[in-house]
Amino acid sequence: MASIFNRLFTWWNGQTIGTQLFTARRGVKVGEDTQGNVFYRNGDDSKRWVIFDGLVEASRIDPEWHGWLHHTWDEPPTDRPVVHKAWEAPHLPNLTGTPLAYAPAGSIRREQPASRSDYEAWTPE
Repeated sequence: MASIFNRLFTWWNGQTIGTQLFTARRGVKVGEDTQGNVFYRNGDDSKRWVIFDGLVEASRIDPEWHGWLHHTWDEPPTDRPVVHKAWEAPHLPNLTGTPLAYAPAGSIRREQPASRSDYEAWTPE
């Protein structure tokens, strides 16, 4: 029962039933990215959308597909691959709010907080 409820009323657990019906009726599959997300367009290419594989998080979309989704270029990366430079770093999703998020030295979120020799706690006089 929870699965049906989630699909009816939430969007962050994958596609909703409305999106699934619209995709089945009007969607033309264009391709997939490295994360397993599937990209669609309608018949006249006026709408483009993505069905996430897992958690719905916009930063999980590869930059090539992001450009196609937002009509930055007309051809999808499956038809016209984007040329990458040797100095470009690979795409990483936003890790904020996850256990892999950045934690500076001394943060209580680290498993073993670093000892701080340059810090002395304030004590009132």
